[in-house]
Amino acid sequence: MAEGGAAVGGGASLKDKGNEFFKAGNYLKAAALYTQAIKLEPNNPTLYSNRAAAFLHLVKLSKALADAEMTITLNPQWEKGYFRKGCVLEAMERYDDAMAAFQVALQYNPQSAEISKKIKRLTQLAREKKRAEEVENIRSNINMGKYLEPLKPEFSVKFGAAEAWQDIFSFLVDIMESAIKVWHETGKVDPRVNFLLDKQKTQNDKYAPVVNIDKAFESPDTHSSCFAFLRQYAEESFSRASCLVAPKNIIYYPQVWKGQGSRKWKLGNSDGFFVQFESPVLRKLWFIPSSTEKGRTLCS
Repeated sequence: MAEGGAAVGGGASLKDKGNEFFKAGNYLKAAALYTQAIKLEPNNPTLYSNRAAAFLHLVKLSKALADAEMTITLNPQWEKGYFRKGCVLEAMERYDDAMAAFQVALQYNPQSAEISKKIKRLTQLAREKKRAEEVENIRSNINMGKYLEPLKPEFSVKFGAAEAWQDIFSFLVDIMESAIKVWHETGKVDPRVNFLLDKQKTQNDKYAPVVNIDKAFESPDTHSSCFAFLRQYAEESFSRASCLVAPKNIIYYPQVWKGQGSRKWKLGNSDGFFVQFESPVLRKLWFIPSSTEKGRTLCS
């Protein structure tokens, strides 16, 4: 909003005309009239404040900021200069600087609801920006090795030699991290089983490291026949371990999230996917829940 304020001579008339155009939404004409008034009264802070407001509406942010600074220079005790500065800096997305300007404005006019509203809005924006950055950080820094660290002693006992268990552990970490990255990018994963094939024994021309299982969970019959096939495949391919990845939304059997009593599902209605690790000596199962936050898919 353009200010009224006291002014004398021709500058006052030009300012009043500028205010009329400002109120009518003709910010270009208003800015031109304020400029004419400034030539007559170059030390009038109200004129610079008003022109700053007009320039802000015209998205001439550098000029608006310069006028806000001049308003402060001409009248450092007037909150309006700091308020104008804060509004321009907010439009520039310089939120920390805008907050500082609004805080100074509030010191000079603690009763201003307009200034308090701006501070409240920027506080909320800062909170949302921080959380959005946290979400992006979580999405881009997937470290399943750290998450699965507690399993290392068990892997060491079950799989023996360091080279053997570390190879299998790395296989599991890689599969889980890849699945999470794909889910973050697309919101889905393909149902498949990944096999850690034996470099010496596996016939690579006959056995692939990945088997699609998109029909495995349609019914008890498909589930039973598919897993019988997978067990045979693992044995014949000399697979050292396997890792199943399947999205929750394709699983019609078994729907473990519909369990009751001691088997009651504890993860709510979250979308997500299952990861099941299998080897001759160890089995592990995880559900990776998914949510949408700040418009971004996030596995938690």
